[in-house]
Amino acid sequence: MKTWRTAVAAFVVDAALVLVFVLVGRRSHGESAGFTGLMTTLWPFLLGLVAGWLVTWAWRRPLAVVWPGVPIWLMTVALGMLIRTSAGQGVQPSFIAVAFVVLGVFLVGWRLVAMPFVRRRALRRTA
Repeated sequence: MKTWRTAVAAFVVDAALVLVFVLVGRRSHGESAGFTGLMTTLWPFLLGLVAGWLVTWAWRRPLAVVWPGVPIWLMTVALGMLIRTSAGQGVQPSFIAVAFVVLGVFLVGWRLVAMPFVRRRALRRTA
């Protein structure tokens, strides 16, 4: 039961960070914060995130950095960009670079920050 809660919490953190990426990006470009515009930008990346979770079976080790953290990040960016292109949305090289860096820092970074806390908790369980 505890693993299930951890997986749900980790997915929510991932999705929230993708949302933050989209909100900051839209604001920095002076785009409207309306629901339709937000969803137009958000849905390709959320779909990439979900695919990353499914392909890596992330719910088994949701806080792990190398697997599934790195593949989730790469799939979120790659599939997000492919879906945006297929949907006729703009995909500039600078946008790809920014998405790659920011989503990497977000999706892998929070797992790196959580790692010492997870290890400490595991050590307390075995002691």
